[in-house]
Amino acid sequence: MSTSSSTHAEALTQISHIMEPIGRKALEAARVLAQTDAATKNRALAATAAALRAQSAEILAANAKDMSSARERGLSGALLDRLLLDAKRVEAMAKGVEEIIQLADPIGTLIAEWTRPNGMTIQRVRVPLGVIGIIFESRPNVTIDAGALCLKSGNAAILRAGSESYHSSRAVHACMVEGLKVAGLPEAAVQLVPTTDRAAVGYMLAGMADYIDVIVPRGGKSLIQRVQQDARVPVIGHLEGNCHVYVDRDADINMACEIVKNAKLRRTGICGAAETVLFDKAATTQMNAVVKMLLDAGCEVRGDQDVQAVDQRVKTATEEDWYTEYLDAIISARVVDGVDAAAAHITKYGSAHTESIVTSNSKTAERFFNSVDSAIVLHNASTQFADGGEFGMGAEIGISTDKFHARGPVGVEQLTSYKYVVRGSGQVRPG
Repeated sequence: MSTSSSTHAEALTQISHIMEPIGRKALEAARVLAQTDAATKNRALAATAAALRAQSAEILAANAKDMSSARERGLSGALLDRLLLDAKRVEAMAKGVEEIIQLADPIGTLIAEWTRPNGMTIQRVRVPLGVIGIIFESRPNVTIDAGALCLKSGNAAILRAGSESYHSSRAVHACMVEGLKVAGLPEAAVQLVPTTDRAAVGYMLAGMADYIDVIVPRGGKSLIQRVQQDARVPVIGHLEGNCHVYVDRDADINMACEIVKNAKLRRTGICGAAETVLFDKAATTQMNAVVKMLLDAGCEVRGDQDVQAVDQRVKTATEEDWYTEYLDAIISARVVDGVDAAAAHITKYGSAHTESIVTSNSKTAERFFNSVDSAIVLHNASTQFADGGEFGMGAEIGISTDKFHARGPVGVEQLTSYKYVVRGSGQVRPG
């Protein structure tokens, strides 16, 4: 065996010694959680929220280490914003957990019921998925969102945080463990992979099919693509958030300005941020107002010839711009021939994430809804509402652009499956 082959084998052995016990413990915890009542799970969540508040100083100190390291590594402003925690964001995490407590427990929910002519009663009942692996970058809040949602839906979780958020995620995870202890639940119900070695990701994807039922990735395009290509278990994920706002000829000017400004600039680094604004060719007045507003707000605008004619500060858009998720104060802009052309542009260049139309014409809005096949479509509202919390789901693990199983915000209900429960009275099937 060559030196390189030997080194690789040794590294794989080391990772397996870390990951295999995690998988076994998660499987055992999942069996416990599947039979845990709602009150016990909610008790664990309430204790978790209390721990987040009590340990806020420790969480912020850990985050400061991550932020310092991230700046030294030259991470972009968008990634730094995703990574940053402050007192307000820690409190938001605690409130998010409390909102999850208020959600109905999905486990055991009766989805459908019917009786066959032979007298057998058949029920379709909601059940946990089992063990969920979550691989994420940058955002330490995912640790608590994912852990809390998995717990509420009766699933065990294996969390693998990116190296840039490792210290923050450990501090947040400690609060989750505290909550589990208070409720008498297995600490292994929510585990954080204790290494930043990238080999752990590969092992989760290809070596833990006996333990993990589904993988949920949250991060950049390269991570999502790797997970979707290498995973040996089902994946719930999205590639990127190339989101659009279409300003129709019947759009209110002030509303269009406010919606586009919020969709692009409220937080530029989130997947629900608008990356392209499309203008109906008959919406000249609205276009002039929106483009100038964006430029004056410090947003770089890259436009086609019609948009460039509005203001000399507009830069020339390239073909690549229409495909780009900037995650920055940059937006591409184009004039299109009505709602059908807008839908065609979104279909060609978009990522099937979130799109919005601004119009006072309800028929045009309905045509947009029916023509655009994205996970979330909005009428007269910002794309930044693409968020499980804003949908009343407490929190989310991510926004899925898949069409199977889960689509849109992935909350407690989307982290479940179902089984059929059949009750008979001695029936046998005729020969």
